[in-house]
Amino acid sequence: MGFNFRKSIKIGKNLKLNISKSGVSTSVKIGNITHNSKRGTTINLGNGLSYKVENSKKKNTK
Repeated sequence: MGFNFRKSIKIGKNLKLNISKSGVSTSVKIGNITHNSKRGTTINLGNGLSYKVENSKKKNTK
C-alpha cells in the first residue's frame, strides 16, 4: 500500500494550483469544461458522464 499526496489551492474564482508528488499543475474551470495544464481537458456532460481530451505529448528531439 502506497501513500499519495495531493493538495489543491484555489487561487481565483476559476483557477486552482494543484500540488502532488509528481509536480505542480494548474486547472482552469469555465462552465462544465475544466482544462488542466498536465492532463488535458475534461467536459462534464452531466449524470456522471464526462469526455476527456488529453494534451498531446511533445517529443524531445535532440
